[in-house]
Amino acid sequence: QVQLAESGGGLVQAGGSLRLSCAGSGLTFSRYRYNMAWFRRVPGREREFVAAVSWSGGGRNFADSVDGRFTISRDNAKNTVYLQMNSLKPEDTAVYYCAAGLRGTAKEVSAYDYWGQGTQVTVSS
Repeated sequence: QVQLAESGGGLVQAGGSLRLSCAGSGLTFSRYRYNMAWFRRVPGREREFVAAVSWSGGGRNFADSVDGRFTISRDNAKNTVYLQMNSLKPEDTAVYYCAAGLRGTAKEVSAYDYWGQGTQVTVSS
């Protein structure tokens, strides 16, 4: 089994920054080379891809809406992936979810097998 736990969400003013963290645990998580991703969801809308990083860290993928503002990184020694969010906008307000999968740095929800509980990010104007 794999457990993912997000942290770092909160309230920030437009133009500010936040860094989200996602810690992975469980026997299976240590055994496989999971690609990691962040998604977000606004009430009433589908879950939206934000960013993904390969196990090695060499491959990254971003949604057009965050490219140039957000960066994704990981520390495999700590089983942790990070999402650095800069120049935040009110439209970035959402619950952010961490996900793990073995099918590349895909943008599709179906490519990921394990999900965290989410952390709320609110950007005020």
